[in-house]
Amino acid sequence: MIRRIAVIVPTVLGILVATTAAPANPAAAATRANAATAARISAVLAGMSLPEKVGQMFVSYVYGASATAATASETAANRAAYGVDTGAEAVARYHLGGVIYFTWSGNLTGPAQIADLSHGLQSVAGRVPLQISTDQEGGVVNRIGAPLAVSPGNMAVGATFDPRSAYDAAKVSGTELTALGINTVDAPVVDVNTNPRNTADGPRAFSDRTPHVTADAVAAVRGYADAGIGAQAKHFPGLGDTEVNTDNGVAVTDETRAQIMATHLPPFRAAIAAGVPSIMAAHIVAPALDPSGAPASLSRPIVTGLLRGTLHYDGVVITDALSAAALADIPADQIVLRAIEAGDDQLLMPTDVPAAIATVLDAVAAGTISTARIDASVRRILRMKMRLGLFGAGPVGAPPVVGTDAHLRTMAEVARRSITALRSADLPLPGGDVLVTGWGVSTTQNLTNALTDRGRHVMRLYTGSPDDALVARAVAASSDVDVTVVTTYNAWGDVRQQHLVTALLDTGRPIVVVAVGGPYDIAYFPQADTYLAAYDYQPVSVTAAADVLTGRTAATGRLPVTIRTPDGGAVLFRYGTR
Repeated sequence: MIRRIAVIVPTVLGILVATTAAPANPAAAATRANAATAARISAVLAGMSLPEKVGQMFVSYVYGASATAATASETAANRAAYGVDTGAEAVARYHLGGVIYFTWSGNLTGPAQIADLSHGLQSVAGRVPLQISTDQEGGVVNRIGAPLAVSPGNMAVGATFDPRSAYDAAKVSGTELTALGINTVDAPVVDVNTNPRNTADGPRAFSDRTPHVTADAVAAVRGYADAGIGAQAKHFPGLGDTEVNTDNGVAVTDETRAQIMATHLPPFRAAIAAGVPSIMAAHIVAPALDPSGAPASLSRPIVTGLLRGTLHYDGVVITDALSAAALADIPADQIVLRAIEAGDDQLLMPTDVPAAIATVLDAVAAGTISTARIDASVRRILRMKMRLGLFGAGPVGAPPVVGTDAHLRTMAEVARRSITALRSADLPLPGGDVLVTGWGVSTTQNLTNALTDRGRHVMRLYTGSPDDALVARAVAASSDVDVTVVTTYNAWGDVRQQHLVTALLDTGRPIVVVAVGGPYDIAYFPQADTYLAAYDYQPVSVTAAADVLTGRTAATGRLPVTIRTPDGGAVLFRYGTR
């Protein structure tokens, strides 16, 4: 594996440069640098064909762990999607501007493999380097696990009440992704989670308070930048007030324009000021912003009018996945054309990439879309890639920055500071036998392992979303131990999980609830005497919860949201509770 080599400048020369070559007028130097970049962009653009320009506007997946070799099933999938055998052939044939990695497309099996894949795809990208991205938010949305140092999710980060946690987690994650040849991270989520029944965000959001989200968003953007990776603030103009995930259906917010501007836009405004290179436009319908009912991603009043006009953003705008269920009722060719008309620069994962590219080329030929409109987006994309240092960047190699002790310690410290004890009657756990039950096959196993490693005798009964018979088994098992630890994940939307926890609490025996999703579950069993919010199910957070359960560490996290009764009435736990 070839590694990027850093050039070390001798100290004396460094001092000489610092003392004699520093620009007398930084503003003038910046102007000259911007002019030089603009000239470079124009030169690259002038040498591009129309198909190359249009290809730059598309970001999609390819199948396979290797750029140039594929299994039979990966070959079949690439042929179905692109009419070619390998990912490299897809990139080369369609001049793709970006590739996004997923586990289900076979791209993510290990650090060395990912670095090789990135190098292989870049080698066929031609004159414009490839943007390579993945959804590595941390927490519940995380594409690459160990040996990488995986971050707790945003709400866990928010529970530390320290923007430095957001910066540190982003910098570590970004540094490791960069070592794999990934140059853009589809993070951070900067939505303000004002709706506790939000299935799009929930623990993916830092908080339900605008200033809190804003501070953490800026810190994360800066952390990614200092790691040399491009951040992507999402989901504009905010998914915090919806209950529907746009991957599954149409999300609508009935908030007024004033509410959206005051509550949901400040984190985006601050991210723009912090230099975020990319913003994702969501498929949410916001009638107060566009009375036509168009999703934000396809709305000119929202993308061009609000984001570019009101917020003065001139960076790259990428759509959320165009294959999402939220757009299912719109013809595929119209989705692509409307996205460009709205002002989007990059089109993410259309249902049929070759057909989508052909649609755009035909529209340019017919005069429906001007060449100048295409050039405007490609200029932004080229500028982003230049500012990220992709032009002239050499091959990369995974070791030795992936999963280092220092990185693992950083993530463990963020997790340790996040655990929040809303009720603590049975903390630390009483001595004797422990039953671990509840949601998550790997979650209950990881918690069992962590408690065992800390000297506890543990039996495990995974229940997930249990039927009555499994609830009865869990209740019976709890009678054979001294304390039961039950994990929940968004039980507010799962009556079977609620039934399990209530049945266990009704036994009168020591029961400890650990929420490994959003912290809102306690509203459905307020009688719980011991309740920990871990905010996500990543091993680093589960281990931190085990440390609190066994008394190794104290629960120092604070609640980054307000929790109300299920009807949204009385406040049960206020923002900032610890």
